[in-house]
Amino acid sequence: MKRGFLTFLLGVVCLCAGAQRYPFIRPLPFEYPGGEDGRTAGFYEKLDRLANYGEGDVSIVQIGGSHIQAGSWSGRMRNRLLSLRYGLDGGRGLVFPFAAAATNTPFSYRSEVTGVWTWTRCLESGEGVGASGLVASTADTTATVLIDLDREKRDPWEPSFTFRSVDLIGTGSMEPLLVVGRDTLYADSFDAKSGIRHYEFPHYASWFKVVFAGPGKEFSIRGFYLDRPGGGLTYNGLGVNGASTNSWASCTNFESEMKLLRPDLVIFCIGINDLQGTEFQRERFMRNHRELIKRIRRANPDCALLFVSPTDSYYRRRYPNTLCPEAVKACRDLAAEYKAPFWDLFEVMGGLGSIEKWNEATLASGDLVHFNRSGYYLIGDMMFKALRGDWAEHGK
Repeated sequence: MKRGFLTFLLGVVCLCAGAQRYPFIRPLPFEYPGGEDGRTAGFYEKLDRLANYGEGDVSIVQIGGSHIQAGSWSGRMRNRLLSLRYGLDGGRGLVFPFAAAATNTPFSYRSEVTGVWTWTRCLESGEGVGASGLVASTADTTATVLIDLDREKRDPWEPSFTFRSVDLIGTGSMEPLLVVGRDTLYADSFDAKSGIRHYEFPHYASWFKVVFAGPGKEFSIRGFYLDRPGGGLTYNGLGVNGASTNSWASCTNFESEMKLLRPDLVIFCIGINDLQGTEFQRERFMRNHRELIKRIRRANPDCALLFVSPTDSYYRRRYPNTLCPEAVKACRDLAAEYKAPFWDLFEVMGGLGSIEKWNEATLASGDLVHFNRSGYYLIGDMMFKALRGDWAEHGK
């Protein structure tokens, strides 16, 4: 497995300055506390063929809470990976109309709605909820949904995304139609068991609008999967503000939608919301991860895993969250159990109390839990660098 020159050059140019500029940061590689079971090597082989020869498909899922819903961390990883080779875009993947749930949409696309909507987050109930972690419902026959990937870019090098097909995931008695330009599209196929309606577009598009027809009275949307013909890389960021491992494990349609995403790598970044009480429920944390992994590997038995520790944070903005080291150990133990890599983001940040230094460096939010876009970009850069280094080690 030889690295292409472009991969090496990108690694050199990428973010060498991050740790030098912020001396409290401790760049760390992936570690394998229990060895490696071969799935990670298999993932890197697929990534190698795609990056160096443009062959095949690679699907990555990153799952977490508000750190992922913001879209900056996952978006940075997506853009770094897509820059490995021209034309790697395999589709934008799973998106959700967050505007229908009155919450923030990831920065890389825009969602708008009209009409009356209600919503369920996996925090309240996982019944009927899938891989997006939310369901948006309407009984308003005049309601609409807009998804637009052509939003204003912060950086000129960010890629633009288009698609040729949409899988609408949802259920209800109203009939959803997709409007793009002058075309109004009915579903080309419908699978009643999964709730997936498939729409083929007559041309590439960067936006669409959903309207409703028929005699029905209601419809619930779990997400849209945006795809392109041919091979490429798809990076799905699945995040819900406040979601814990309990929240994600409660999602009853998670497994069926993993079959649609069919990930080659799942990056677990769940944990920060498991640390908001007075004690860390280790056994529940471990059990929930195991349940999610069972569902993922029923969708793709060869799926590789990457466990990322929770970030450092303060409790109620006043005290360093001393539960963080317990969750770090639990994540490392999961990596050992599944013979998968582990990335200790807690130590990369600088350890206990380091979020205050990130805040002083204008990389974090004043709540001492979240980051601003620059902070998330830096985390994405460091994780990409660690992944690139691990990839290169596997190629020796």
